[in-house]
Amino acid sequence: MQLQTQTRPKVISVSVLEDRIDAATAIQFKEKMRDATKDSPARVVLDLARVQFLDSSGLGAIVAVKKLLGPDRMLELSGLTPTVEKVFRLTRMDSIFTIHPSLEVAVSHAATA
Repeated sequence: MQLQTQTRPKVISVSVLEDRIDAATAIQFKEKMRDATKDSPARVVLDLARVQFLDSSGLGAIVAVKKLLGPDRMLELSGLTPTVEKVFRLTRMDSIFTIHPSLEVAVSHAATA
């Protein structure tokens, strides 16, 4: 599982550089996200623009990362592909997460917040 992070003044962005988050990669995803966000700012944007497939294990891993960040830090999502967006919509997780159309929008939103 490859992730790319970029720290900005009020936000850290984490881009998933894989095409899927599923049962085979969910544990590794959680571990890498924990390491990447250990000392992060209050806002974390997870960019899923490259992710074409997300199963229930992958969704569970993203929710686990949100819980791991605790109440003082926020996990936002960006760049959901249509397939991944459908998973969030069908499970109603789109009402739990702030979802931005792109990483650029998420980062500009964070800069003005």
